[in-house]
Amino acid sequence: MGVIVGNESKNLPESMECLLKDVREKLKDEDLFDMFRNCFTNTLDTTVKKMEDGTTYVITGDIPAMWLRDSVCQLRPYLILAGRDSEIADTLQGLIERQFQCIGIDPYANAFNEAANGHCWEKDETDMGPWIWERKYEVDSLCFPLQFSYLFWKNTGRTAHFNDTFAKGARKILEVFKREQYHEEKSEYRFIRKNCTFTDTLSRDGKGALVRSGIGMTWSGFRPSDDACTYGYLVPSNMFAVVVLGYLEEIAELILKDQELKEASGKLKEEIREGIETYGITRRDGFGEIYAYEVDGYGQFNLMDDANVPSLLAMSYLGYQGKSLPGRPGDEVAKNTRAFILSDGNPFYYEGKAARGIGSPHTPVRYIWHISLAMQGLTSDTQEEKRKILEVLKSTDGGKALMHEGFDVDDPTKYTREWFSWANAMFSELVLEYCGYHVNK
Repeated sequence: MGVIVGNESKNLPESMECLLKDVREKLKDEDLFDMFRNCFTNTLDTTVKKMEDGTTYVITGDIPAMWLRDSVCQLRPYLILAGRDSEIADTLQGLIERQFQCIGIDPYANAFNEAANGHCWEKDETDMGPWIWERKYEVDSLCFPLQFSYLFWKNTGRTAHFNDTFAKGARKILEVFKREQYHEEKSEYRFIRKNCTFTDTLSRDGKGALVRSGIGMTWSGFRPSDDACTYGYLVPSNMFAVVVLGYLEEIAELILKDQELKEASGKLKEEIREGIETYGITRRDGFGEIYAYEVDGYGQFNLMDDANVPSLLAMSYLGYQGKSLPGRPGDEVAKNTRAFILSDGNPFYYEGKAARGIGSPHTPVRYIWHISLAMQGLTSDTQEEKRKILEVLKSTDGGKALMHEGFDVDDPTKYTREWFSWANAMFSELVLEYCGYHVNK
């Protein structure tokens, strides 16, 4: 499939052609539509490879490796087509099989090679293997494959992917999540990278900053940015774990007919949820009770948000709902948190001449991300706000008609990454939602 240039489309499946035609009519903006067309078709053209064994390998774009997280996010918008296009559905199903094969190899790894070739980002001090590109343990890397498997089922009706590979992988995920509830006592995971910035390695001989064990939440070494956590309980990733464990409960009951897996998933879900609601909330003057980004269980909080998903901004997108208490609705803390992270109280919220939004310590100061802007639109309540965000995205592409990682809030021609497949997908999903197309949940 080729990237689209001008008004010509080449070698696109009929389902995509029909969708593009409808989106064009609904947007009524040729520049915005051209950008959507480029972003929506670019991932299939540049990052997806069908393997001889029927699986699908998806590189991030400018790095020749497959991240468990990114690959799901890159293909997620195609769920909208998968219910009526068997070829696209086969591609997505192939990714699910590949991901759970990877989890079977090593559930602590975040990125994998196309073959057992020994390629890697760095020669890190951790339990590497020939299939592993990078072994930064991130809770979200295990959440996304579960989420995608569930959403694929709900959008296509297919269940063949819930096979033995999936079941074994799901049990491994539970084992890791439960072990990392007691990281200090039970975990053998270590990660050390030499001659790097402090955000690229873990302290205490690779164990990470000290956390209090047994508080319900599960530990994460790294954020979805691949930066090291300041405190080991990453609240947005734990929120995501709660949601996908609920998905696994349903899969275990209705598809796998595995009562033990269902009960184990439900129990762990409630433990993590209780940990979030007990240890993940603090009070901030002017905002009231808010969720922290990270905590250690001893009373230390990191109050911020990062552009990468899962984030606090993405709570409703992921499907997390807070606990209702007497005099406090379940969504009150979430609303307070959103107000905080979209203000200068968040150290990574920037305002400039061209845009305002959330960036990341992963990129330069005063750079905001197209991913976070798209997420702000996807979690907005009104069509008017979604359209405003789309206009900002359109005007900050740096003349490339594709999304970047981060860009300077004062000058969008200064950016990181010429194009970024994950950001292209997030922009595409926002356009599709604005036009009335939704991923079924």
